[in-house]
Amino acid sequence: MPILGKLVIANRGEIALRILRACRELGIKTVAVHSSADRDLKHVRLADESVCIGPPPSAESYLNIPAVVSAAEVTDAVAIHPGYGFLAENADFAERVEQSGFIFVGPRPETIRMMGDKVAAIAEMKRAGVPCVPGSDGPVGDDDNETLRIARDLGYPVIVKAAGGGGGRGMRVVHSEAALLNAISLTRSEAAAAFGDDTLYLEKYLENPRHIEIQVLADGQGNAVHLGERDCSMQRRHQKIIEEAPAPGLHEKTRREIGERCAKACRDIDYRGAGTFEFLYEDGKFYFIEMNTRLQVEHPVTELITGIDLVRAQLEIASGEPLRLRQKDIEFRGHAIECRINAEDPDNFMPSPGTVNLFHPPGGPGIRLDSHLYSGYKVPPNYDSLIGKLIAHGQDRSSAIARMRTALDEIVIDGIKTNIPLHERLCRDSAFLAGGTNIHYLESKLAGS
Repeated sequence: MPILGKLVIANRGEIALRILRACRELGIKTVAVHSSADRDLKHVRLADESVCIGPPPSAESYLNIPAVVSAAEVTDAVAIHPGYGFLAENADFAERVEQSGFIFVGPRPETIRMMGDKVAAIAEMKRAGVPCVPGSDGPVGDDDNETLRIARDLGYPVIVKAAGGGGGRGMRVVHSEAALLNAISLTRSEAAAAFGDDTLYLEKYLENPRHIEIQVLADGQGNAVHLGERDCSMQRRHQKIIEEAPAPGLHEKTRREIGERCAKACRDIDYRGAGTFEFLYEDGKFYFIEMNTRLQVEHPVTELITGIDLVRAQLEIASGEPLRLRQKDIEFRGHAIECRINAEDPDNFMPSPGTVNLFHPPGGPGIRLDSHLYSGYKVPPNYDSLIGKLIAHGQDRSSAIARMRTALDEIVIDGIKTNIPLHERLCRDSAFLAGGTNIHYLESKLAGS
């Protein structure tokens, strides 16, 4: 793909290394941008070129749009891949990249902007025929009586959400009418401070749902496919801990129907690149909550059950190539589970930065580890605690879990604390082994332990 002759990797850690490896396979030269705290990251050492774009604070480096764009300019790069997090879903960044003459590896800025506004996204999905959570059908206004009426019609509990929120932020569950208006006032103030947008909306609060998401690929040229679903219900404070594909107990007809609706929605909105439709799933029904217009942390489980390299697909689409995949070409094989390995205390979840004295990755059939660690690497205190993703693939769910248990026993990360002991417990937990736990299960288990 000569059109992407040189690419800036605008991220850090394991995802930056993942992008670099995909670029190498395709013959694309790489530029690693990094903060002064990240000079020794593995992908920085392996990249063709590297540019320090600022001091350790993210706001002064990885979130510094002029610095990232300038790095592309001074290295004569052609494209910028944002990875996930940081600027990946920042429409202003995508717009600046394209206005500066570079290719943004991701959706068009207007698509990111639309899907980042939860009210606009829900309206668009309803038009596309994607099932949504019953809600206010638009922003909460200033008429308190109307707001109270909407909540009464939905039935308590309801959840107040910020239109610009995400990742578990900007939301508040309300169990009674007496608490609603105060909850709206508090959430509005928090949303204005956190997102620069105090627009709110109401939804019916589903009490025992699972979190199931659909992976899609689309080329912006009228072609789109879905790559099945992932179950991401094992969460703590709205942050995913374990993900798996396919979702336990989901019927093939249900999987096919919701996947086809998501692919159709991509065609309807002229979507370009990789994306994920996130749903709450309860009593056999799907309810759309948001769309992530980027690569997901948990994309490896989909890669393992489909054999499709999602990062390569992103790069091919960004180069202007039409999507070669058709839905009939996609086959799902076996089961895959991912455990997010974090540098944190497994009991109180406090971050645990420091030097990795010894790192030994696990191996064996069906085992994959996406990590930027190496012996002697210093985990900085400035960023997210994710240091690796351990993925196990087997012919069925039980064999994938058995392989994961073996890999967790085998991996060595000495010098810092990690959440590996938590994963070891969960992979022997009877409810997890049975499959189908809801999004509240882990919180309840931890509270009772």
